[in-house]
Amino acid sequence: MAWTLVTPSSRGIGFAVTRHLLRTIPPGIPVVATARSDLPGTKERLLSSLDLSESQSSRLDLQECDVLSESSISNLAAYCKDRYNDRSQNKAAHLRLAFMIPGMLMPERAPDKIEYDSALDTLKLNLLAPMMLVKHFSGFAPRKSSKLEEVDGLPRSAVLALMSARVGSINDNRLGGWYSYRSSKAGVNQLTRSTDIHLKMQSGPNAMCVGLHPGTVQTDLSKEFWNNTPKEKLFSPDFAAEKLVEVVKGLDEDSRGRCWDWAGKEIPP
Repeated sequence: MAWTLVTPSSRGIGFAVTRHLLRTIPPGIPVVATARSDLPGTKERLLSSLDLSESQSSRLDLQECDVLSESSISNLAAYCKDRYNDRSQNKAAHLRLAFMIPGMLMPERAPDKIEYDSALDTLKLNLLAPMMLVKHFSGFAPRKSSKLEEVDGLPRSAVLALMSARVGSINDNRLGGWYSYRSSKAGVNQLTRSTDIHLKMQSGPNAMCVGLHPGTVQTDLSKEFWNNTPKEKLFSPDFAAEKLVEVVKGLDEDSRGRCWDWAGKEIPP
């Protein structure tokens, strides 16, 4: 049995991705979602107005996780191992799709605007949080010997998807600024590449890691820039979620270790 993971899931793109997976993948595939607090309220909002069958809604497995705490991430991994991946209990499941997408933005426009504590918070959430998620969840990917079945709504191989950004590209940086955010996302691109190399050794063609750029999405992270973004380039979370899942489903072996935008175009490192 395959299972999926979206973390965090309480708002923004993670919230929309979770709802999209609940609507589109088969009822037998669990969707592990996370929130730092208010699990009952988050679960109610995730399921609200989706018009799901009982089997579709019951596979939402909402768990508490603070992505800024390694112990909290470790506890989530231990739960998932016991629930889905414990081979000693004849549970031959594997993590088929993971969206590991915490993020925040502090848009420093010049070096003298960089504040140490804010920059450190950005690096912790944007880079160290996905790094710890990779540490504790990459081992759940299928091994080389696994035989993967095709599943409607899911990619052909297992995918660990990390949230990058176009501004994390060094080659594409023509405007400067956004020092902590750009640096953290450039770090995510390196994390993506290194994780993919590990997965290729561990899993062969059965698993890969990629970075994703969703465009400018109407979330709290980008709210300051909505008015300066052309309407045709300002996306709703639901639109971004649908496009990112489409991109992930379209990946092949040549796609691995790279960063892809919402339209399926590669972003250079």
